[in-house]
Amino acid sequence: MASMMMKTNVSVATKAASRVSPFSNPPDYLTGEFPGDYGWDTAGLSADPETFKRFRETEVIHARWALLGTLGCVTPEILERTGASSFGEAVWFKAGSQIFAEGGLDYLGNASLIHAQSIIAILAFQVVVMSQAESFRAAGEAPGVEGLDSLYPGGPFDPLNLADDPDTFAELKVKEIKNGRLAMFSMFGFYVQAIVTGKGPIENWADHIEDPFVNNGFAIATKFTPL
Repeated sequence: MASMMMKTNVSVATKAASRVSPFSNPPDYLTGEFPGDYGWDTAGLSADPETFKRFRETEVIHARWALLGTLGCVTPEILERTGASSFGEAVWFKAGSQIFAEGGLDYLGNASLIHAQSIIAILAFQVVVMSQAESFRAAGEAPGVEGLDSLYPGGPFDPLNLADDPDTFAELKVKEIKNGRLAMFSMFGFYVQAIVTGKGPIENWADHIEDPFVNNGFAIATKFTPL
């Protein structure tokens, strides 16, 4: 009896913590069990367990790509503006075109790191490496390693042993999905900025700081200028 009461109390506490606001009740299938679950699913997209599992996996993977993407978009511009490195073209949606130039493309503006001159070679490398990584992830195993979780593999993929402590691991999962969701919104903002202003995020930010009343989203909403 005491065990049943304890389980009930834990369930109630978990559902209370998963509420998106004190004025809403989460659906029964959102129990707060997974990282980033705050009981918000107005469209009922996660009502089916298999669909929920697939969407959850897709969200985490896209969040990780967005985290890498946002860092990759702003870093070259920051380094270029501070004089720490010279890229030739630091804006994220233009930088890749340098591979078609005579001198090719240098990673972080340094030919001694990675120098690329063939888009075909890059595509082939990408296909081989990504297909292997995805096959390992989907199967939950890699050469010499078995029984890995497809989303949080750990083991050789956690060289810093960040997931050794269960409480720390749970906290890191929440931080990852929260920051990943922000990163996905950021990438969407970068796309819109690129289409509307034709500039990179750092340049747009600098323009806004210089004259916030002229350079802002409301002011340029009627000045749509496709690239």
